[in-house]
Amino acid sequence: MSDERWIWGVGLATVAGDGTVLDTWFPEPQHGHIPLGLDPALPPENLEQLAVPDPRRAVTVETVTIEIDLDAAPTSTSDAYLRLHALSHRLVAPNEVDLTGIFAHLPNVAWTNAGPMHPDDLTRLRPLLVRDGIQVQGLDKFPRLLDYVTPPGVRIADASRVRLGAYLSPGTTVMHEGFVNFNAGTQGTSMVEGRISQGVVVGDGSDIGGGSSIMGTLSGGGAHRVSIGARTLLGANAGIGISLGDDCVVEAGLYVTAGSKVVLADEPPRADGSRPAVKGAELSGRDGLLFRRNSLTGAIEAVRRLGVGVTLNEALHA
Repeated sequence: MSDERWIWGVGLATVAGDGTVLDTWFPEPQHGHIPLGLDPALPPENLEQLAVPDPRRAVTVETVTIEIDLDAAPTSTSDAYLRLHALSHRLVAPNEVDLTGIFAHLPNVAWTNAGPMHPDDLTRLRPLLVRDGIQVQGLDKFPRLLDYVTPPGVRIADASRVRLGAYLSPGTTVMHEGFVNFNAGTQGTSMVEGRISQGVVVGDGSDIGGGSSIMGTLSGGGAHRVSIGARTLLGANAGIGISLGDDCVVEAGLYVTAGSKVVLADEPPRADGSRPAVKGAELSGRDGLLFRRNSLTGAIEAVRRLGVGVTLNEALHA
């Protein structure tokens, strides 16, 4: 099997008093296998200096050296974290790594401004945490991307809105209300002011408008992975449950799902004056479409578009 389907790394694992591995930080994950002659018990000096207990959070920090097969399911917490790091370091693209059962290997963690800690220790240690200025920022299985990885060439206005495991290409801007989940992201310069759910990939030059939403596969149990092509605009407060091709526009406030009845407004009318309609799923992934709502009838319509789609502000995304 190609070394490109293997990732290895040396990291720091935070371990709670009951032995729960809370997280693992891998500063420089790489393709391939652990190099021959590398002693996993001897991590780089700079990491060794950080492998010390922190009684404030009732945790210890230990060094780990592991390698993983991207085509096999996760087997441990450190394994799961290395997969998330591989995505955020752009070593592997969304949907190209096996994440089967990852939730079982990610414990619920109290994320603080001093690092992770076990939620069961919060009440007991709260007076000491307050004294030391340590604040709880959330209770979740996934941490913030920027606490582990700083993707080059990217702007993120609110760190809490992007999870570790997000794949953000250079030139991407995630504004304050934008959100990017793990195993999701952008393939080029993009404006993100809406929600990019797990498994969703957005093409180069596309704009995800403020308050908009892209359906993922986690909540609904569906198998279809929604994607957005290049130079496509998802309007403010709009949403999709189907894929969009290149140079498409979804009108502001319009939600198009696989089961939506969409009138083909460019088609010749029938004898009764109506135009043919299809389910949204039949238009999934097609290029050059404008989805709009007819202001008189309320019907969702699809109209063919000519030419190039949206153009982003080059200075903003430089």
